[in-house]
Amino acid sequence: MHFPVILDEFLYLTIAVHVLSCFLADMEQLAELRELIGRHIAPGDMTTSLTPVPMLRITRSHITTEPIAHVFEPVLAVVAQGEKRIVLGDRIFSYGIGQYLIVSVDLPVRSHIVSATKEKPFFAIGLTLKPAAIASVLLEVATAEPAAVGLAGIGVSDAPADLLDPILRLVRLLDSPRDIPVLLPGIEREILWRLLNGEQGAIVRQVGFADSRLSQISHSIRWIRTHFAEALSVDDLASQAQMSLSTFHRHFRAVTTMTPIQYQKQVRLQEARARLIADAEDVASVGFSVGYDSPSQFSREYSRFFGSPPGRDAARLRMISLPDTAQSSVLSY
Repeated sequence: MHFPVILDEFLYLTIAVHVLSCFLADMEQLAELRELIGRHIAPGDMTTSLTPVPMLRITRSHITTEPIAHVFEPVLAVVAQGEKRIVLGDRIFSYGIGQYLIVSVDLPVRSHIVSATKEKPFFAIGLTLKPAAIASVLLEVATAEPAAVGLAGIGVSDAPADLLDPILRLVRLLDSPRDIPVLLPGIEREILWRLLNGEQGAIVRQVGFADSRLSQISHSIRWIRTHFAEALSVDDLASQAQMSLSTFHRHFRAVTTMTPIQYQKQVRLQEARARLIADAEDVASVGFSVGYDSPSQFSREYSRFFGSPPGRDAARLRMISLPDTAQSSVLSY
């Protein structure tokens, strides 16, 4: 008799069946998510649309795209098909089918779709993360977990079935707009709860803590984005965040992968690019409007960041007319 061997084989078989059933369930959820996105978005090579659900945007693309610079605000993005790549400072984040991206603060990134065809388009959804909503969930469970320190402001993980389930129910609301006011609050809270208990929970948790290090850095980031054309005093930002200068620098770099001065420079250059593309203004005037005192310095830093001089780069992008080029408020996820 070899009962131990038989039991081991039975255990392995049981585990294999469970893993397979979970995989098939995930595939079914993603297939329905793709179908819903395709049905509720306008046709086009590359389209991102707002929806009747206030927190939800959907994206479909039949084409790959070149890297475009823009600012990601706090968001949960889930890919139902295809793959996208984001560059933040010197770090690269890729997320594809069945994976989700969390962005916890306003981050200047360069992103592009790297896998998309007419037969298998890129499909994704983006959900805005609201600090007040996350804080409400945290208060209800009275969490005593300490705020994590030194977290990056971005993370990628596989999306488990218990997260895909409420996300799918959220997108289904597009089929029944009358249900949105009643059902949306509960579904949103369930999604946030799944995120808080998932692999990126520490990042999401910090978004909801008003006194967390990430929240303090987030206030500084928003100040820089609003006042990007002004002279930047890192000492003043550290004081406003109630941190020493060295602590502020350490946490700012941990979240954004760059220094405050580097962050401001990227925001300035992205804003300058958007203005050049939209209005075809004089290059020197655009440089002055975003905070540069020297046209030569503006042209030099622009060329280093985007790979070509301002006028030539803007003319090229106006010719190809990419959807993300003008950095509109509707960004792909």
